[in-house]
Amino acid sequence: MTENPTVSYELNDGVAILTLRRPEQLNAMNGAMRQEIVDAFKRFDADPQAHVAILTGEGRAFCAGADLKEMANTSFGTPPPSSIPHLGRSFHVSKVTIAQVNGIAYAGGFLLAQMCDLCTASEDAAFGLTEVRWGRGAPWATPLIWMLPQRIMMELLVTGEPMPARRAYELGFVNRIAPADQLAQETMKLARTIVANAPLGVKAGRELTYMATEMGRSAALPVGDYCFEQAYKSEDALEGPRAFRERRKPKWQGR
Repeated sequence: MTENPTVSYELNDGVAILTLRRPEQLNAMNGAMRQEIVDAFKRFDADPQAHVAILTGEGRAFCAGADLKEMANTSFGTPPPSSIPHLGRSFHVSKVTIAQVNGIAYAGGFLLAQMCDLCTASEDAAFGLTEVRWGRGAPWATPLIWMLPQRIMMELLVTGEPMPARRAYELGFVNRIAPADQLAQETMKLARTIVANAPLGVKAGRELTYMATEMGRSAALPVGDYCFEQAYKSEDALEGPRAFRERRKPKWQGR
């Protein structure tokens, strides 16, 4: 991390909080921030004390997308996939991630919300694929077809109009919605619920969800067996029932 990072990293009882810090630019992503987002997620993945990551923005926006002024100054053309911080494509992590959308999530900011495993949002947040307004594109939005109805995805892409957080919640794109002053608390509650569970089970559930989207129902069934095999064979699989019998909290070993 740099001396004055555009993305900060804080660890709180097993939860890594990654905060975008260009509030005066509505956390628009310049070149430095794009790289620091990747670095922060890689740090999270390598941190044995971190089990869930929360990505959020400082100030009144989550992320307004790419820094269009920088694009204009550098004549930025077709972006190679590696130039965009796209979790699951240009880089990978093995643990659960949550986007805490505390304001607008436009263009590349929408990508940041889309790429995380889960999403919470403030009641005044909004999601928009605004690239069409400025002659840019959103090829990374392809996975939305598994997250939103086709006609909603189409509307977002061809109109550029933002979708309110309440609508995104009703459609299942957002997991939790809360007043702005309660969003961080609601997101941390969700994160700590995950942290409290058996880590191998959480890992398997995350893997199964993504693998199931790549195949049909019948093909996905044996994949489920594969994903959870390590969890079933672990010491934690014995610890859980023992803890239930003894009326205490499980002591997970992650093995």
